[in-house]
Amino acid sequence: MIELDGLTKRYGEKPAVDGLTCTVRPGIVTGFLGPNGAGKSTTMRMILGLDHPTAGEVRIDGRRYDQLTDPLTYVGALLDAKAMHGGRSAYNHLLCLAQSNGIPRARVGEVLETVGLMAVARQKAKGFSYGMSQRLGIAAALLGDPRILMFDEPVNGLDPEGIHWIRNLMKSLAAQGRTVFVSSHLMSEMAQTADHLVVIGQGRLLADTSMAEFVRRHARSYVRIRSPQRERLLDALHEAGITVTEAADGALEAEGGKAEQVGELAAGHGIVLHELSPRQASLEEAFMRLTAGSVEYHAQSEAAPPDRGSDRRGRTA
Repeated sequence: MIELDGLTKRYGEKPAVDGLTCTVRPGIVTGFLGPNGAGKSTTMRMILGLDHPTAGEVRIDGRRYDQLTDPLTYVGALLDAKAMHGGRSAYNHLLCLAQSNGIPRARVGEVLETVGLMAVARQKAKGFSYGMSQRLGIAAALLGDPRILMFDEPVNGLDPEGIHWIRNLMKSLAAQGRTVFVSSHLMSEMAQTADHLVVIGQGRLLADTSMAEFVRRHARSYVRIRSPQRERLLDALHEAGITVTEAADGALEAEGGKAEQVGELAAGHGIVLHELSPRQASLEEAFMRLTAGSVEYHAQSEAAPPDRGSDRRGRTA
């Protein structure tokens, strides 16, 4: 279990993390979300003792990271896939970590096999692709068979097979009762992986809730309907107390009712339907709505190109 209590980190006057309090529990995958600059990486670094908080504290199973003996057996982390000695082979990189934490040599081969790098175990890490480096970083995180695992953008650089593999790995680790804390900007991937979400913006906690509850609260679900008997359908929906809005293409979007209810209502009034499709809210939509006011870096649309048919005085050539 990871406990954050009033965790704060300031750089000068700027708060990178601002009074963050939450608990990352075992047995589930907890997703850590936030816009760029929200303080996710800083938070993870403070959990591992790489940055010191300005205020507040972090406890790992009740203790600070610097109080842990053989820390790789408590916490395994992947924060930077390229944070390794490029001149060492994959095997020797892991062996050094194992020897420094009292981990048996045999464990090195086990984790290399797990991440699919046994065939390149004797190759120098500096020649690895980013995806291979990610796998080596995950192997290092697994090396001590820890109860707590932290991954920062673990699918970066992985091919579809690798993404599917890491998704299932994180789920299986959580199913074993471990604490799994993962940060990612890929909403579609997080939607398939995380059970619980911690969302921050500008260093502050915005949400700490289950995936299902987060989407329900912050995104919109509706039933899309098209009918040649549009006015009759509108009257029937209004009578049933179902809120309806009009889409840009003329279709109707019904809120407050399920597709089955709308279909039965139309059938009862003898109304023909050309489309009846439930549209589920997405994690991406929910995330964008919640964090809209917390985005620090806004890209601007590209300026329109100058009119080549006009001279500098604005006259048409």
